[in-house]
Amino acid sequence: MFQQDIDEVSSFLALSSVEVGKHLYWKIGNYDIHGQVFIVSWIVMSVLIVLSFMGTRNLKRIPGKFQNFMEFILEFLQDIAKNQIGEHEYRFWLPYISTIFLFILGSNWAGALIPWKLIHLPEGELAAPTNDINTTVALSLLTSLAYFYAGLTKNGLGYFLRYIEPTPVLLPINVLEDFTKPLSLSFRLFGNILADELVVSVFTLLVPILIPLPVMILGLFASSIQALIFSTLSAAYIGEALEGHGDH
Repeated sequence: MFQQDIDEVSSFLALSSVEVGKHLYWKIGNYDIHGQVFIVSWIVMSVLIVLSFMGTRNLKRIPGKFQNFMEFILEFLQDIAKNQIGEHEYRFWLPYISTIFLFILGSNWAGALIPWKLIHLPEGELAAPTNDINTTVALSLLTSLAYFYAGLTKNGLGYFLRYIEPTPVLLPINVLEDFTKPLSLSFRLFGNILADELVVSVFTLLVPILIPLPVMILGLFASSIQALIFSTLSAAYIGEALEGHGDH
């Protein structure tokens, strides 16, 4: 009986050490860095930086098509921040909300448009950074830090009084809410992008010619919606923190 228990524990430990899929890791000191995520993230950030530079280096009073497009993107991002944070506070937070939206959108589209499977790595495959839970959790934690910073800078330590409003009985629920916000943000984005890439991959394997195309187009639309949801909720959480205890 005792030997059977030992065998069961050994089997469990062996199972827990199994990884799903293969990954490319870079060893830096004592840390293993997920190379696939970093490669595609750097590509996305490089493209965004180049587009930003090209769109702002030669501004004209009568804008051309590309400048019109860049101004449309800016107005769209301003509307997100302004509607959720407010007329007087949104300008400070506009760079963060814009960066979050553009990076997620670029990452999602990179996974949906670029045939990364054609690039062979020593281990694993390139994919959208947002289909890795580490990326989405990191983005969600940034949003958590942002709305805590917003609340504390606006209301000081009085910001924490919101945890006992409207009654101290709700303290555990209000504290739990701050833990569920980043969890819901990260898992929503991760789950949707991973599911989309899996669906496209399966359809490509089954019917490799025409059927995957409408699925890819639908994936682009869904990817855009996910970037919009994440940035809008981030702005809403910051706006809620800025309201704080003092405005009730």
